[in-house]
Amino acid sequence: MRDALLTAVGVARSLRIYYGDRTRRRAMDALHARFLRPGDLAFDIGAHVGDRVASFRRLGARVVAVEPQPALARILRVLYAWNSKVTIEQAAVGQHEGKIGLKLNLPNPTVATASDDFVKAAEGAPGWEAQRWTRTVEVTLTTLDALIARHGLPRFAKIDVEGFEDEVLAGLSHPLPALSLEFTTIQREVARKAIARLAGIAPYLFNAALGESQRLVHPRPLDAAAIVRWLEHLPVEANSGDIYASLNPALLRGPDPQPGADLLSHLPYS
Repeated sequence: MRDALLTAVGVARSLRIYYGDRTRRRAMDALHARFLRPGDLAFDIGAHVGDRVASFRRLGARVVAVEPQPALARILRVLYAWNSKVTIEQAAVGQHEGKIGLKLNLPNPTVATASDDFVKAAEGAPGWEAQRWTRTVEVTLTTLDALIARHGLPRFAKIDVEGFEDEVLAGLSHPLPALSLEFTTIQREVARKAIARLAGIAPYLFNAALGESQRLVHPRPLDAAAIVRWLEHLPVEANSGDIYASLNPALLRGPDPQPGADLLSHLPYS
């Protein structure tokens, strides 16, 4: 009963945060519009409560939403099962197909993870002190290649899987036109490995958005070495954000920097 109550409160909190901010929604749509046109296919890997699904649909894209958490998969079905342009897969994504243990943070389902190293990195880290992963459930594990075989090659894929991003990309052998992947400053090595893996697949260029700002921070796209250097110099207080990769450099041009702008002012919801 207590676990069910914690789950319900955590899900309600996520719905309020991720659907309640109209300014963030407009910024998200503007950023995704760089990569998607009506009729394009998008993958949302780690769909959570589906705010990115909503953004992709507002842009007219077809969406495959992949979410392993049972409670959140149910929410996605309530919100989107009626929509013929949205396909929901209840699974984690990794290097191979099978089963995997998913660690649940019931009050904060945003940070469920299949990575033991992520949980260890969060222990005692600034800003992560209150996070606890108290349950593990076995979930289906699929791969990006398997998803592509079933649904087609996406024009854009968003990957947000709490320290498992490199494992997701290890199951990809097809270059994607564009994608995003989450990074955290408590586990920069995961982003480094993911960037190196992408650079080995195709000649990607990169940019980044901090926290939930939905704003690219660099005026021009960076190569793999440069985005890694930027990541390494971020203070731990930056916490998290998303790396954007594309085969088309024009899609990664950020706004001209504003004099005196603090690029670390947009920190993630916690």
